Amino acid sequence: MTRRLHTCLPGPRTAHALAAAIAATALLAGCASPQAPVTDRVVLLPQTGGSASAVELVAGGQRLRLDQPYASAVLQAGVLSAATSDAATVAQRYGALLAVQPARPRSFVIPFEANANRLTPAAAPLLAELRAALALLPAAEVIVIGHTDRVGSVEANDKLSLLRAQAVGDLLVAAGVDRSLITVLGRGERAPLVPTADEVAEARNRRVEIKVR
Repeated sequence: MTRRLHTCLPGPRTAHALAAAIAATALLAGCASPQAPVTDRVVLLPQTGGSASAVELVAGGQRLRLDQPYASAVLQAGVLSAATSDAATVAQRYGALLAVQPARPRSFVIPFEANANRLTPAAAPLLAELRAALALLPAAEVIVIGHTDRVGSVEANDKLSLLRAQAVGDLLVAAGVDRSLITVLGRGERAPLVPTADEVAEARNRRVEIKVR
């Protein structure tokens, strides 16, 4: 029997989007006869940090949702069915495949002072962790996104969020990151971490998000 493993990364997906998530399919057993039925197995891997994830599988008129770490499904002879797995089994059967997966994107949140583009003292250890992560990725892609709270006008917050993102981008360049690898964006008050009413000063919304992959 020919067996394929699809490892699904976090996030709800339909059948169309699923194809992109499992493009790196591996043929793990190659001694089957041409007439042997093909079994496709999909395993939902846990997210880093343990946050929730899910994937929806569609085969013909069949639908199956996986929403727990290491939940799995099997498609054989056109029949889609749920299966069980666990971390030890996945590591034993597919360790070689998992070892060559691209590194998962990592996110960092850098806090800022109110009405300024100055980092708070709490940012220092986060920046050190970020630099360590970048050192392991010789060709990293870095997206730097600035945010504000809802104090002030929308226009002023758009400018301030971009200044915050540029300040972090400059720090990364000073740390040795190629500027061409960095994308800098400002979202103003449009994407709060903690939703608030207008003119509410919320420190958790004054931040820069850095996504590294």
